[in-house]
Amino acid sequence: MRNAPTILHLDMDAFYASVEQASKPSLRGKAVVVGGLGPRGVVATASYEARVFGVHSAMPMAQARRLAPNAAYLVPRFMLYRSISEQVMALLHELSPLVEPLSLDEAFVDLEAGERAWDAASARSVGERLRADIQAVTGLSGSVGLAASKMLAKIASEQAKPDGLVLIEPGTERALLGPMPVRTLPGVGPATGDHLRRAGITTVDEIAEAGEDELVRLLGKAHGHALYAMALAHDERPVVAEREAKSVSVEDTYDVDIHDRLRVGMEVRRLADRCVRRLRGAGLSGRTIVLKVRRYDFSTLTRSETLRGPTDDPAVVREAAARLLESVDTTGGVRLLGVGVTGLADYTQEDLFAQAAGEVTEVTAEEDAVAPATSAEQETAAGRRWPAGHDVRHAEYGPGWVQGSGLGRVTVRFETPTSLVPGRVRTFRADDPELEPADPLPLVDSGEATAADGPRQALGPDQAPASSVPASLPKSWSGRGGGGAAVSRP
Repeated sequence: MRNAPTILHLDMDAFYASVEQASKPSLRGKAVVVGGLGPRGVVATASYEARVFGVHSAMPMAQARRLAPNAAYLVPRFMLYRSISEQVMALLHELSPLVEPLSLDEAFVDLEAGERAWDAASARSVGERLRADIQAVTGLSGSVGLAASKMLAKIASEQAKPDGLVLIEPGTERALLGPMPVRTLPGVGPATGDHLRRAGITTVDEIAEAGEDELVRLLGKAHGHALYAMALAHDERPVVAEREAKSVSVEDTYDVDIHDRLRVGMEVRRLADRCVRRLRGAGLSGRTIVLKVRRYDFSTLTRSETLRGPTDDPAVVREAAARLLESVDTTGGVRLLGVGVTGLADYTQEDLFAQAAGEVTEVTAEEDAVAPATSAEQETAAGRRWPAGHDVRHAEYGPGWVQGSGLGRVTVRFETPTSLVPGRVRTFRADDPELEPADPLPLVDSGEATAADGPRQALGPDQAPASSVPASLPKSWSGRGGGGAAVSRP
């Protein structure tokens, strides 16, 4: 392990929710929950104001609504999140050639490789400057951890949240880790935590005191050795600049189980086309087509077919997925479908229609978490024209965002990221020809902020200055609008 805290871990604060708050003046300082809005939706991110009520990531959306009924519930805008993530990652790459992204909002940076830091003082200076640059470029805040290893840098960034910086001085690691709960260490999830608790081990100090042999006896050789090393603050993992993609996949979860076999087939073909679009977007092709089916009883079947060469041809992927579906019993209903491609390569082999091998494998598994990244696409797939939180533009009133929709109506709040006050709310017919979806506006504008980017209007009762906006949101903000219930995602 190094003798200077030159590994940096950046974690953006409540990223998706913070982006939504930054782009919508009326939501700043309010409880915001981002995720799938249907009965089977899950929370992708909750703002810190929503976390006060107990809402957190991966929680079922129905439970979140019970805990925070007056929060704003929005469908993710992943195109916007990715564009902001690219801005943040560009700032990290200015610091070092060794940047290891973990997700859109999280990454490790080796400051030593970039010759930006060599001791605690220089590392702290780089971290503070990075936070200021992120704020200037995106308008968002990020928390920074600095330490001599990846494990400790990530622990430091957790301690820094929200909007802070924590540096762990080399030599202080054992004292810092000792009283922390065992779940602090990477790889200690609920099951391992319960196993250790039953053995009387609840803190990191107690892991170290138990000894390596006891941990191997409790957890097995590999896990026991690794956990003992981490308890002693030993972590030699390097920052890896390239994290090679192993697969490309898409999946949808449906509010109502699909029983019609024809409909299942149509969904599989649609997913295959979406998967190929992602594959081509990444400049990749693949040899193995994978079909995932979660049935009504939560059992999950995964079947795969390996081709003779890599492809990015949508017809090839569609036909392979259809063949795989033929061997799956969907009697009783299907709640989730997914199509993926593995065995990735950066070239393709044409004319593979008749070259598929007949090898099929099957794996059963317990229900796993649905990636929240699919929820916005699911809204669109369901035919919902106006997802809550998404951008629109009206021919007369200018840019705004969908506050809610239902019963043939859509409610829009007309404001932009640079508006000085919450915007006016208006309701339209869902098929209003003057209202159309729009691309997100930049969060940070070099010009002066204005009260609205659309036509100037006198302030109404729903357009008070930000300081006078009620602390709790009206119920209409939880995905309802136009007097009707929110439309659920599939």
